[in-house]
Order: sequence, then structure tokens, then C-alpha cells
Amino acid sequence: MATHLEIHVREIPKGTLSREHFSEQQVETPAPGPGEVLVRTLWLSIDAANRAWMQGATYREAVTAGNFMHGYALGEVAAVGDGTAGHQVGDYVMGELGWREFAVMRADRLIPVGAARPLSHHLSVLGIAGQTAYMGLYSQGQPTGDGQVMVVSAAAGSVGYIAGQIGKIHGCRVVGIAGGPEKCDWLTGEMGFDAAVDYKAGNLYKDLAAACPEGVDLYFDNVGGPTLETVLFQMRNFGHITCCGAVSQYDTDSPAGVRGIPGLLVVKRLTMRGFVYMDHAAELNDRSIADLSSWIASGQLKVVEDVVEGLTSAPDGLIGLLAGNNRGKRLVRVGSE
Repeated sequence: MATHLEIHVREIPKGTLSREHFSEQQVETPAPGPGEVLVRTLWLSIDAANRAWMQGATYREAVTAGNFMHGYALGEVAAVGDGTAGHQVGDYVMGELGWREFAVMRADRLIPVGAARPLSHHLSVLGIAGQTAYMGLYSQGQPTGDGQVMVVSAAAGSVGYIAGQIGKIHGCRVVGIAGGPEKCDWLTGEMGFDAAVDYKAGNLYKDLAAACPEGVDLYFDNVGGPTLETVLFQMRNFGHITCCGAVSQYDTDSPAGVRGIPGLLVVKRLTMRGFVYMDHAAELNDRSIADLSSWIASGQLKVVEDVVEGLTSAPDGLIGLLAGNNRGKRLVRVGSE
């Protein structure tokens, strides 16, 4: 009987995630039934949200101990169940395949992959990361240029580096917040940000004030916690805060609160709103793919993919991402195309 590798959650972490929270399991590869498709995983997306799912139900069901680790992935159709329409062997599809070399999925839970190549782009700049950056900006707090100052936290991460570039395309002055001088130099060099602030230097409030002496109009927040608080106190009147994530709070048993809410929201008449990109997919998906593809083709948008090899590397890939070891979108190459 054919088997395949899966990465399972051995134990739900109560504090910092470690390799010991995962296990490797060889399991029987099932055949697809009616209405089902067997998919061979090629590319796996590693996202900070993976860790949030381990804390409990969010906008989706929680990850539970003993089950395979959940995750979004791209793969190739390996077999189709009797009477299943819409997919053929050899097609490329995307969905919540999980951290598995093979997955049987309902056909209606899979999304056909578009014509753009390389395939990895469908999980990075044309996938959840790029569309999260795009929809987070266009569904609220849309950059209009005109001297606007835009700040992005986790600016060297999978969503942040794209959000910052979109701000630049629209004429904003873009300031990134990242960890370490190397990442900051990368943002202001290769990524074209106007300035970057190293939060690890220990002077975030003063350094951000120096980079944004007239305050902040737009803030794309990926981290929450003390960083959100620091930027909140430097927002200009009628500014917009887009809450995309809270990565600083995912991998800890003592999450930090934020002072200044609701007081500063009232005094400065700020708009602060969270979002999940799926909320806007029906409205903005075609437009986002068209715009992102056009900016890539014109060279206005640079694509950076941080690839680790092999499914067994996925736990370390997530642990490293939570520690800020990546630049751009982190992916796992699971199988050969």
C-alpha cells in the first residue's frame, strides 16, 4: 500500500513554538472517492497565521493536537474520483491541502491555478500574501499619494514588503519597520522604501518620529502589541490604521495590550479596522491579479520568495518565520513540478 509523509501537531504549544510540537508520520495514501480529487503537493505556504490557528478558532477552525498541520498549498492533480467533474490529472490546483505530500480534497474546495508562471507566484505575490497586501490597502485606507506618509510593520515579511511597494507605486512616502540593520538596508535599497526603522535597536518611538517628523497618515499593521501602540501615538488626525495581523502576539503566552485605545481614536478621529482578505475576494480578486501582474511586468513590484526545501523543513520554516528570519514570502518546495 502506498504511503506518504505528513507533518502532525504532536502538542499545542502554550508558549514559544518548537520542533518538539510536531511529528512526522507516514500514512496510507487514500484513493479519491466520488466528488474528490487526490492532489500531490508541490508548494506549501508558510504563514504567521499558521501559529494563530494553533491558539484556537479564528476566522477558521482551530488546529488540534494529533491532526496534520493545516496550511495552504499548491499541487498537481494525481487522481480523480469517479464522476468528479472540473479537474483532470495533471491540472494545477490550490487549496488547504495541509502539511502533507498527498491530500484527498473535495473537488469544490480546490481553486484552479492560473496561467502565470512560475507556479510559486500563485502562493506569494499573486496569492494570499500579495492579495492580502492589495486588499488591505484598497478595501480601507487606500493610498492616494499627495504626500501621504505610510508606515508598514513587519515590512520585510511576506505581506509587508508588498504593501510598502504598493504604497510607493501610489506616491506615498513609505517607512518600514523591521528587525535588524540588514533588513532595514534591504528595504531602503532593493525594495525602494524611503526609510526603515529597526525596532530591535531599542529606540522605536524616537527613531520612528525622526523618520516621520510630521506624523503618519496610513499604518499597515502586521504585528500588533507595542509596535502598534508606538505608531498609534504618532498618527495624524483622520489617519487610517489597517490591522492585518498580530504576529508579535502569536508565539507567546503573555500577549501585550495596547494603550491609547479608544482615547486616541477619538481625539485624532482615526479609522482603525481589521480585515481578512477573503472578505474582499469577490469584489477585488480580478482587479488585484491584474494590477499585481502589471506591476511585476513593468518592474514596479519586485517579487521575493524565501524557499526552504522539503516537507520535513516546514516546522523549522514556521519557527524561523515567527523569529523574523525570512525576507519576503516563505515557501516550502515539497515536490518537483
